[in-house]
Amino acid sequence: MTYLNCVEVEPKSAATASVIWLHGLGADGHDFEPIVPVLNLPDSLPIRFVFPHSPKIPVTINGGVVMPAWYDILDMSIDRKVDSEQLNASAQSVHNLIEREISRGIPADRIVIAGFSQGGAVGYQAALTFDKPLAGLMAMSTYFATKDDIEVSAANKGIDIAVMHGTQDPVVSPVLGEQAVNALKSKGFNPSYQTYPMPHAVCAEQIADVSAWLQKKLN
Repeated sequence: MTYLNCVEVEPKSAATASVIWLHGLGADGHDFEPIVPVLNLPDSLPIRFVFPHSPKIPVTINGGVVMPAWYDILDMSIDRKVDSEQLNASAQSVHNLIEREISRGIPADRIVIAGFSQGGAVGYQAALTFDKPLAGLMAMSTYFATKDDIEVSAANKGIDIAVMHGTQDPVVSPVLGEQAVNALKSKGFNPSYQTYPMPHAVCAEQIADVSAWLQKKLN
């Protein structure tokens, strides 16, 4: 099995949980690496953070420029027309990383999937279609691109989902975050939804909430 190249941040003691965190369009696995120490997680909760690098592909909305991307975005409509085949392939790559964590001794129900923007769209697909129960999903400043055709795995019909969005986001409209929450509820999920007075970014209040959520899910 082949795996995406990743940045990995190991805890001080042997990891008992893992977070696989997917970056946004044009970024790479280093993008969220600096957040790890700021989370101020206790030493009693040793979490391995895995930050994969996406492939580099031409992106239509950016004039076909080759850049890090989980899938091609074909236009900037509110519904985000995307290359579903590429998105599903990226979700499978995340499944491979989950399986690798399991092979390293981390149970599936101690693994969280997190994703920002384009990475969050892949996160929805990867987490909700994985065939073993996961600890949770964090969807940050993103949208549920595959909401109309996803086949949710029975194993993750009850997964905890935290949706977070900036109220001033000019890249991924807050409307798309609300649509995702409504779609999740229509499928029987009970996601939390938290907004922050920020653009397409993360903020200190959100980082504190992420830390609290991880400690609640993985303690």
